[in-house]
Order: sequence, then C-alpha cells, then structure tokens
Amino acid sequence: MYHTLSSFAQTGGLVMFVLLFSGVLVYALWPRNQAKFDAAARAPLNETDTPETADHNKDDSHVRA
Repeated sequence: MYHTLSSFAQTGGLVMFVLLFSGVLVYALWPRNQAKFDAAARAPLNETDTPETADHNKDDSHVRA
C-alpha cells in the first residue's frame, strides 16, 4: 500500500512540476511578452536626475524625531 501511494505521489509531483515548468517557459518565450521583458531588462540602465520618490513625503512625516 505504501509503495503504491508513494509511487503515485512521486509520479503526480513530477507531472505537476513538468507542466508548471512548461507553462512558465511558454509564458517567458511568448512573443507578445518580449517588449515587457525587454523594458524590465533595461530598467536598471535608465538614468534619471531625480529619484522616483523625490516628490513623496515633502512634509518629512517619514523621518523619525
């Protein structure tokens, strides 16, 4: 009984992970997602003079006294 359940769980887990891996691979290589991934790859290289949070918290409420 244990051997049967163990074999079923191992096979089921393998099938589940193969399907999950295949889904992630298809999502990553889908042509429509290429622009989104290219923009994310270039994000660290985009230089700006001001930090993106420069206008937030102008009242200094985030600073501890």
